[in-house]
Amino acid sequence: MQVFVAGDRTYTYTAQKVISCGNAQISTKAEASCNFTNKCAQTISKSFVFTIIRFGEQYCAAEGDWQDTKAGFTAEIKCINQAGSRKRPCNNQGNWGPEVSECVNQDLHDVLQFAHISDNGLGELDANAAQAFSRFNKVTRTATLATVANVNTSVEVLQTLNSKIKSIQNVSAIDNFLSSSSNLLNETLQSSWNSTTPDTNFSMADTYLSSVEELVKKANISDIIKKANIEVVACRNDSCNNTVFNVTISLQSSSTVKLAGFKYLQTYLSSSDNTTEPNSIVVSATTEENDPKQDITIDFRLLKDRPRNVEIRCVFRDSNESDWSSNGCHWAGPDNQKRCICHHLSSFAILMSKEPLKVPFLDEITYVGLGVSVLSLFISLLIEFIVWKDVVKTNTLHLRHTAHVNISLCLLVADACFLASSESTSITEVWCRTSAVLKHFCYLAMFFWMLCLSTTLLHQAVFLFHKVSKTNYLRFSLVLGYGCPLIIVFVTFLTNNAGGEGVYYSRETCWLVYTGLLQGSIFTFIIPLSVIVFVNVFSMLVVIMKLLSHHQNADTAQETEKAAAKTVLRSVILLTPIFGITWIFGLAIMIIDLTSGVLANVINYTFVVLNSFQGLFILLTSYLCDKNTREALMKRLRKKAPVSSMSESTTSTTKTNLESFKK
Repeated sequence: MQVFVAGDRTYTYTAQKVISCGNAQISTKAEASCNFTNKCAQTISKSFVFTIIRFGEQYCAAEGDWQDTKAGFTAEIKCINQAGSRKRPCNNQGNWGPEVSECVNQDLHDVLQFAHISDNGLGELDANAAQAFSRFNKVTRTATLATVANVNTSVEVLQTLNSKIKSIQNVSAIDNFLSSSSNLLNETLQSSWNSTTPDTNFSMADTYLSSVEELVKKANISDIIKKANIEVVACRNDSCNNTVFNVTISLQSSSTVKLAGFKYLQTYLSSSDNTTEPNSIVVSATTEENDPKQDITIDFRLLKDRPRNVEIRCVFRDSNESDWSSNGCHWAGPDNQKRCICHHLSSFAILMSKEPLKVPFLDEITYVGLGVSVLSLFISLLIEFIVWKDVVKTNTLHLRHTAHVNISLCLLVADACFLASSESTSITEVWCRTSAVLKHFCYLAMFFWMLCLSTTLLHQAVFLFHKVSKTNYLRFSLVLGYGCPLIIVFVTFLTNNAGGEGVYYSRETCWLVYTGLLQGSIFTFIIPLSVIVFVNVFSMLVVIMKLLSHHQNADTAQETEKAAAKTVLRSVILLTPIFGITWIFGLAIMIIDLTSGVLANVINYTFVVLNSFQGLFILLTSYLCDKNTREALMKRLRKKAPVSSMSESTTSTTKTNLESFKK
């Protein structure tokens, strides 16, 4: 049976063929044909193939509309009230596969047939093309075309008309062409564009793009035309600066340039790069003189905000490869992240990486540095415990060592939290938020304890005869060292959506958020830090001037206190730059994107080295390089060393007694 459709008339012809199963020459199939002759003596032939299922052979049993089908063959039946056919494979095991529908809306099929004969027979090509666009627009506007076969046939209509017409002068034809092309990009057809069926998925979107581009180029467009999913504007000035769908395109050209923007098309065009995804609409720039080598600047509107350290690629559609290419295009950089600059005309888009950039070996350096830092801080606290009685002899030294113990404890907790939250994706949201709060508090407390050192030292240098007792100092230090950080963290936490993700802390880093200049929770850390560093520098200058001015007139009673003050001053001088400079680079990391290149890598390496090894810096500068602490430690170690003989023990005891007598 064969069905022929002509306009609104359908003719059904039936053919019969007798097949002898005993004929050995007929193995798997037999063929028959019908010849049709019209009034003009024109003849057309149609062949029919009959598949033979012999006894004992595998086959798929009849199911619904599908008849018995031999294993390894594909059953095919005509669509009802539509053009095309439905196919269903029968695999070698005799099991039905999924149905593939190639049914096409009958009106759409008629438009395609009309497009094929628009330059043959009756009527002028331009008039026929205008009629085809009118019918095509009506079908795409009113019919349900949400299948791959319908979308593919629609694209074929555009491709066929583009291959036949040389120009489009008719205003209504231009409007119908753009309206129908826009209708094909409706979101309701998204699943049809993205389906991966044979012979259609590879080039359907590319064919659509190239056909519409060429038709726009041939159309007599003098102004901007806006449709739901397509906007087209013609630029006839030397300096072209126009906008389609909030995408601004600028270029210099002596000929007419036509710009077009396509919504949703970026998701239908294939890409061989699985590490990126489209993040803009597709915009096209063409010129009537076929001169593609022109400089063009495009300011896109990003579909999604670009996260920090995520790279953007400016690409054009390479029709030869049916893929995106970045040749001749470059990104303007993170400071102008929406801009692309290209040196030729084509169809352009932005691809954004799915993952942020990473600095090589940065994690390894961080883990090693923090490990060394934590070990160094444990050693520092152990040394402090061993030598406390031997080195804490004045109020000033009590101030220094108390502050150092608390600075070491705060840094130890902060480093431990840093290590625990280094793999932010593998920990819970609660722990990530808790880690951010603890680091915020401990790093602030560390700087406020340094402020305790500098302010108390400044007080003693300015008010020489006003002594502060250890009890008062401890009260003052606890309030300043822990009370102020606690208030800052508490207020920041409450005013930033109760510690909300993306407002108070970042889920990616488990640390405070930077959103711009003086914007973000990070500045509740940076601003106090900057103030403390400034106060420390001011205090150091005042104390140094006081020590120099009183040096020659100092009496013996003040020598011990001055020596202690110099020790404290040395600690402030060494620690303030180390901690302060570290967080200058820390702020720079948040401001400078990794896509900036070598400078960003240098800043990241510098910050990680300074921040990770802070515990080691404290051990070296405040303990091992401090003469009094080092001598007290060696003294303690010698006392606990085992003796080899009675003589050595007696000698050691005698020396100890003599030293005690001298004291």
